[in-house]
Amino acid sequence: MVGNAPVPAKGGSLFGATTVAWEDIYKGGNVMWRVPRNIRYGDNIVVREDEIAVFYRDGKALAYIDTPGRYGLTSLSVGIIGNVIQALSGVRQEAEVYYLQRRIFDGKFGSAEPYVFRDPDFGLVQLRVFGDYRWKVAKPDIFINQFVGTFGATSQADVDGRLRDQLVLLVYDTLGHMKDQGMRVTDLAANLMTIEQAVLGAAPQHLDVLGVFLQQIQGLSINLPEEVQKSIDLRSSMGVLGVNYMQYQAGQALTTAAANPSGGAGTLVGAGVGLGAGFGMGGVMAGSMAPGMQAAAAGATPCPKCGALVPAGSRFCPSCGFTMAPAASTPTGPSTPCAKCGTAIPAGSKFCPNCGAAAPAPASAATRPCPKCQTPVPASSKFCPNCGNPMT
Repeated sequence: MVGNAPVPAKGGSLFGATTVAWEDIYKGGNVMWRVPRNIRYGDNIVVREDEIAVFYRDGKALAYIDTPGRYGLTSLSVGIIGNVIQALSGVRQEAEVYYLQRRIFDGKFGSAEPYVFRDPDFGLVQLRVFGDYRWKVAKPDIFINQFVGTFGATSQADVDGRLRDQLVLLVYDTLGHMKDQGMRVTDLAANLMTIEQAVLGAAPQHLDVLGVFLQQIQGLSINLPEEVQKSIDLRSSMGVLGVNYMQYQAGQALTTAAANPSGGAGTLVGAGVGLGAGFGMGGVMAGSMAPGMQAAAAGATPCPKCGALVPAGSRFCPSCGFTMAPAASTPTGPSTPCAKCGTAIPAGSKFCPNCGAAAPAPASAATRPCPKCQTPVPASSKFCPNCGNPMT
């Protein structure tokens, strides 16, 4: 910020007077430049369109010039710096001159220390914030008094560092207010633009005392600890699928097993044991899972030898070559539906080949319908074998 430019060339109406100007070659990205030597009575000050010249002495900004032109400190007719001329009119009266750029500057900010956010679901969560901002000098005299007089700024890095710290504190303060209004860490990602606007709204009361105007804040990023981010992602996935945690874990195990036949059964059984459910509970859960999860294991049966899932209709296990038992064939002759599972029971069978339930008694000519349930009942029976109704 304090330039290393050579002392400007001498000129003006008095012997030894100097014409002071901030040459473009020395501006670069600096917001401020201090004239290498003090300004004396009789010097000339050149101010361009994009500049402001501030006169500073005894730790205080005396006045500033923000109108383009050449100003001689020998003319009492220059009203805008009349007080400066009076201050410099005595013997060996001198003052420093700082040039400020009017243009807008871009900066970045990021938190060195985390902000502790108390969340009702995750407890104390450490957040870190990052983003970009645009600013400019709004009040030259206050800016010089604060950064030069109070903070002793001597470089552009000093100004940038002070503004970065202020921006981080401003974002933290905004997050604190939003937390008090009920915002949770799961809501932060969806409300980044709202947070940015809230920061801009609160900026004047924080930055006016520095003579700075915050024009824009953008690219705000709020980073969560890795374990919290994983939990939020898991909740989001469960919400999209419409399942609870146990259903989600069971579905993930089924999907993994279908994609890896050689080790699928071990994964599936492990998931079932971990859930305290086993395959029986897994089957019940599958009925309430998303359709995509159910399709992963549809029609597949575990191999009795290695446990790999075998596609329906396969005669041999694709993993170990074990001969699979042929599926029960549908009887082609007379049959009776099982009263328990509905499987067709071949004529003459005493038990259902699917569930083992007792086969219904075969109907014969010497039967009569039960008056209550209409089941055919042998003529010699005193009660209906189906509903127990007395046969009269």
